[in-house]
Amino acid sequence: MKRRYFGTDGVRGRVGKDPMTVEFALRLASAVARVLAPAGGRVMIGKDTRISSYMFESALEAGFMAAGMDVALLGPLPTPGIAYMTQALEADLGVVISASHNPYFDNGIKFFDRHGGKLSDSVELAIEALLGEQVITRESSHLGRARRLESALEQYQRFCMATLPEGLQLDGLKIVVDCAHGAGYKVAPRTLAGLGAEIVPIGCSPNGRNINEGCGSTHPELLGVLVKGIGADLGIAFDGDGDRVVMVDHLGEVVDGDQILYILAADRCRQGLLEGPVVGTQMSNLGLELALSGLGAGFRRAKVGDRYVLELLRETGGQLGGESSGHILCLDKTTTGDGLITALQVLGVMKASGRSLAELAGGMQRFPQVLINVRLARRLDIAASSRVRAAVEEAEGVLGRQGRVLLRPSGTEPVMRVMVEGEDAAEVQRLATRIAGVVAEEAT
Repeated sequence: MKRRYFGTDGVRGRVGKDPMTVEFALRLASAVARVLAPAGGRVMIGKDTRISSYMFESALEAGFMAAGMDVALLGPLPTPGIAYMTQALEADLGVVISASHNPYFDNGIKFFDRHGGKLSDSVELAIEALLGEQVITRESSHLGRARRLESALEQYQRFCMATLPEGLQLDGLKIVVDCAHGAGYKVAPRTLAGLGAEIVPIGCSPNGRNINEGCGSTHPELLGVLVKGIGADLGIAFDGDGDRVVMVDHLGEVVDGDQILYILAADRCRQGLLEGPVVGTQMSNLGLELALSGLGAGFRRAKVGDRYVLELLRETGGQLGGESSGHILCLDKTTTGDGLITALQVLGVMKASGRSLAELAGGMQRFPQVLINVRLARRLDIAASSRVRAAVEEAEGVLGRQGRVLLRPSGTEPVMRVMVEGEDAAEVQRLATRIAGVVAEEAT
């Protein structure tokens, strides 16, 4: 069966349009309860700061209580914090209300199992099979109870701090932290300041509508200017739900997820602690692969999406993986991508080595990469198009071993993504434009 509502990261869409309606949230909670806790149990519900998250929180709370589940409301908390609390408090499941890095008018609902991991495809299919049924309302003696868990932020903060070596402090570091007006707006500055860093917070004044707006990990431009302007040591930018992070060095240059992966892998190699291959995606920069090869570290590519990175890490026995966007998995520290924990690991490397972020990232050459989205007028079978194959082979011949070409159809819209990377930026742009043109002509 093909999933209708669940994507690679839960259910997501425009608020007010199917499936992101209050009525659907009620049905979803009821279906999830029947699949994962038919005899009752406990569920953790957390959210980001967008205005609709409060509405969906109420709907999910009602649906789970009506099905006989006790509900703990965690309030605004990063997605990985909800995963941690679900596992730490031995709840039956965790629920996150967030659309991650999307604008405020979108929202989403995603789930963690009792171990803090994402639901399997089979479980999501079982949930979808029940979405057409009537919402359960048990008799009063079997209804669930709800309470707010005021200690969630402090518990998660202590957990994050404990992922650093005992006694390590961040004193002497001046850090600009951008929380994208999102779920980490309290816990991230408090954690960094609690470890002794001097903090300059931005993007920490959510109003329900400004989440991710011109700030955070998808818009680090202001962060770069500010870090350089005030002479900070670095900047840290999270996305709206706090599971992604990108950084900015003291020169104002962005350090992306690939470079963060390199820094963490290099440090683990130095200590003899790197287990299994590092896992990136099809979009990971070629520079990461070559730099890891130079360290003697293995590297594997998964399909785009953190769930696929996680699957390949488990398959290969690896602990470190992620995406260029800054969604990093440190499985020796936590069960899911965690922007704050990832940032702390990099800061730990900086303090232990005495080197700046720019110096640490300098060990990896980031190759120029061009991505062009070609809108398709009809479905295009790349393997059946001799013209597209010829254009790709020509580009690969020009690039040699110091470049890559990737054509990847979007899973959500009629778009073919054309990616080319290599050593020469102008050559890469020319080749990408050439291939994109051929794809557009073939799809006409």
